Order: sequence, then structure tokens, then C-alpha cells
Amino acid sequence: MAKKIYVGNLSYGTTEAALTTAFSQFGEVVSANIISDRYSGQSKGFGFVEMADEQAADAAVGALNNSDLDGRRLRVNEAIDKPRRPRHDFDNDRGGNNDRW
Repeated sequence: MAKKIYVGNLSYGTTEAALTTAFSQFGEVVSANIISDRYSGQSKGFGFVEMADEQAADAAVGALNNSDLDGRRLRVNEAIDKPRRPRHDFDNDRGGNNDRW
């Protein structure tokens, strides 16, 4: 089963290809994504790697946490799914009181 890994403290110059190369020595990398600012396109300094095998992912986390990549000491651990926030309806409801409209 695939496992998602958080990779923090990335250099702004690190590419997804470099991330894939670093993790592929431990097993098959399904995807590597570096998170970037939606307006400037600049890296935010963290990303996620998804590996096909759970044991390979655990080995990568153990070996690459606190290791250097592109001059930065990486912070690598298992990704935690962010809880879903409830959707907001922006229909000018103003707190459920529609009597005024």
C-alpha cells in the first residue's frame, strides 16, 4: 500500500526530479510534489513524496530525516492527512437569518 511522506526545509531551488532521485534509492516513488505559492510560483520549502511500498517509505524516512539535500537539512516524516474543513456557502446567508432579505 502506498504511503505519503512529508518533506520539509527544502531549498527553494530543489526540484521534484531531485526529490524523486533522493527517495528512489529506497523504493518506487509514485509521485513527488513540491508545494509552491499560487501567485508567485516560488517553492514554499516543503513537499510530499508518495512511495509504493510502506516498508520502503519507512526506510526512506529513517535514512533521509536530518540528511542534507541541496545544502539544507531535511525534515522527513510520515504525512498526516489534514482534516477536512466544512464547506461554506457564500450565499449571503449571514448566519442563518434570512428573514431580513
